Amino acid sequence: MPNYRRLRVPGGCWFFTVTLADRSADHLVRHVDALRSSVRAVRERRPFRIDAMVILPDHIHAVWTLPEDDADYSSRWYLIKLGFTRRLNTAGVALPPGRRRGERGLWQRRFWDHLLRDDDDYGRHVDYCHFNPMKHGLVDRVIDWPHSTFHRAVREGIYAPDWTGDAAQDRIGRE
Repeated sequence: MPNYRRLRVPGGCWFFTVTLADRSADHLVRHVDALRSSVRAVRERRPFRIDAMVILPDHIHAVWTLPEDDADYSSRWYLIKLGFTRRLNTAGVALPPGRRRGERGLWQRRFWDHLLRDDDDYGRHVDYCHFNPMKHGLVDRVIDWPHSTFHRAVREGIYAPDWTGDAAQDRIGRE
């Protein structure tokens, strides 16, 4: 069995990728309100700052900053996953069985985490979050994806609404 070691840095800033077990599923966007409720409930009990986040059909990318005296992001993700799964179960959404008795197989068991080292690393990962829907071909313009903190960043003047341009125009220009 692999020995997963996670860094413990109180007040750290982290990039995460959290994925559904079935990569062809779209539960995260189809039930985005349940996911948002789960995140909100966890933040009320275990605060953290969401610097960037994008919800795609089968995975989430996020940049979080934890409180100065706290390094426990794993339990936060556990609670978000648990809360979302319970909300779907309560709503009667058919979920795949898990590998263990009583477990639901909605999520991949683990997640990817990366401690952000400096401002450049931070900027690259925030950009990655916001660009991801366009990268996956879900939209032609980043601003067209509704489940992203990109909209907040535009309101705050961090990004221009037309950041990255228009993929459809790029395709037309190459033809």
